[in-house]
Amino acid sequence: MKKFVLAALSAKFIHSSLALKYLSKFEGNNQRHHIVTAEFTINQRIDFILEELYRCTPDVLFFSCYIWNIEMVKQLCPALKKILSNCRIILGGPEVSYDSVDFLKKHSAVDAIIRGEGELTFTELLDVLDSDNNGLSGIKGITHKEDDEIFANPDRELLDLARLPFPYDDAFTDVQDKIIYYESSRGCPYRCAYCLSSVEKGVRFVPLEKVYSDLQQFLDAKVRQVKFVDRTFNCNRKHTMAVWEYLAAHDNGVTNFHFELTADLLDDEMIEFLRPLRKGLFQFEIGVQSTNPDTIRAINRNVDFVKLSAIVHKVKALENIHQHLDLIAGLPYEDYDSFANSFNDVYALAPEQLQLGFLKVLKGSPMHNRCEEFGIIYRDYAPYEVLSTRFLPYGDVLRLSHIEEMVELFYNSGKFLNSTEYLVRFFSSPFAFYERLSQHWIAGNNHYVNHSKVALCNILYEFVLKVDGIDLTQWMWLLKFDLCLHDKPKKLPDWLELDNNAQYRQRILEFYQRKENLEKYLAQYQSYDHKLVYKLAHIEVFGSEQSQHKAILFDYDHRDLLGNAAHYQIEL
Repeated sequence: MKKFVLAALSAKFIHSSLALKYLSKFEGNNQRHHIVTAEFTINQRIDFILEELYRCTPDVLFFSCYIWNIEMVKQLCPALKKILSNCRIILGGPEVSYDSVDFLKKHSAVDAIIRGEGELTFTELLDVLDSDNNGLSGIKGITHKEDDEIFANPDRELLDLARLPFPYDDAFTDVQDKIIYYESSRGCPYRCAYCLSSVEKGVRFVPLEKVYSDLQQFLDAKVRQVKFVDRTFNCNRKHTMAVWEYLAAHDNGVTNFHFELTADLLDDEMIEFLRPLRKGLFQFEIGVQSTNPDTIRAINRNVDFVKLSAIVHKVKALENIHQHLDLIAGLPYEDYDSFANSFNDVYALAPEQLQLGFLKVLKGSPMHNRCEEFGIIYRDYAPYEVLSTRFLPYGDVLRLSHIEEMVELFYNSGKFLNSTEYLVRFFSSPFAFYERLSQHWIAGNNHYVNHSKVALCNILYEFVLKVDGIDLTQWMWLLKFDLCLHDKPKKLPDWLELDNNAQYRQRILEFYQRKENLEKYLAQYQSYDHKLVYKLAHIEVFGSEQSQHKAILFDYDHRDLLGNAAHYQIEL
């Protein structure tokens, strides 16, 4: 029996490889064959990965290739072939499926490529290789080498999704401390020019009874979060509501479910259904991409931003669902000023996360074939990110990349929301604020290194001192509130000397000593050793004038989706 090694190269440690888990478990492959999964991240040293794969002593080595790992795979394969000369190296995934013949011509260390969906092809391939029948000519969905020739076998028929296994171990030990991914459908009804899903035809759904059974396993195990990877989860209303109704009826009080949605498909009845749900049961990721009508038409999207805005506002008003909205810089007809307008439009919707991404010109996507038309120049290496377009020169791409870093640090992190929202008022627009902040950041060479939270506070303070009209004391109180929201304050910036707690110290101690107070405000108080109260809770008295003092209790054992501590105004 041959040893088959599935090598996962994830972008981060917290990401699990759903595709390889399906391959391993499909039709009992992991029971009928000797399969080993070796998991790594692209942040690990390539020499370490090379050594560990060598120690696995594979007869056949598989890589699933994506834009985040293909460059490392290209480096690993030649080295692996030199030290494991008898090992077959087989690739799969979107980064090699669309130009498989050309890829094999350029990369002599790779023996074969699985094109498209892999479960059926992988299973047949293992059966053939374990039978010592090395001929691959009869296996659909494979491009392979024989002697000096390359053969592209006929395409594989699409899989009946009812045959998909539950991809995770019973106790979920294989994904401990990792994000859990799940799919209830494949394909997408839309034809967005920048997306590989646009080349697929139709949408297929996993039968609901199987979906319910799978979801119940997540619910029973009380996993922290499940991310649906369905390209447009709500493209079919009946399927969407069936899944949501099941999750609402079986809510375990812990698990969060993440969905990628098209907002304008949410009707009032669906929004009303969401109203009574537990805060944190669902979170939505909504692709806006641009609010420029010319851009939207050029990328084959049909989104009415006015309608989308109204729906996002309605969901926001429910106060129980985290919303993550996406923009893409570098799209056709979107210059710097147009992107600023798109940013301001989306910022006005007050999403919990505003992701500013950059166009990636993916092989096989319609956008790849229209680069000359739009003057799109992009990197030759993955992730093929845009460098410039006819509308957006490279200098403006750089400016937007610096603004994106500011948005990540001071908005999406959730650590400075109140203090930065106050600052935005002193600028002509939110985009103007983050633009000016990015200029300050670059001028101080702050982009050279990573910064601690205190260092970020210092940088922000230096910036604030240059802004006219700001009430510095009010801003400092807001910053202190932001700092208290995330962690029990230990080390604060030297200039943040606001402290009312000294005059309330005795009252604070007395508050902690009254059991009825702790039972009222601390969610998990019954399970605490009393000494833990001082570690897991904090009281801070805010306000410049004594008549305006407000005592706030922060419960660090009870947090929302952004990691903010629960907080309550109390009487001392």
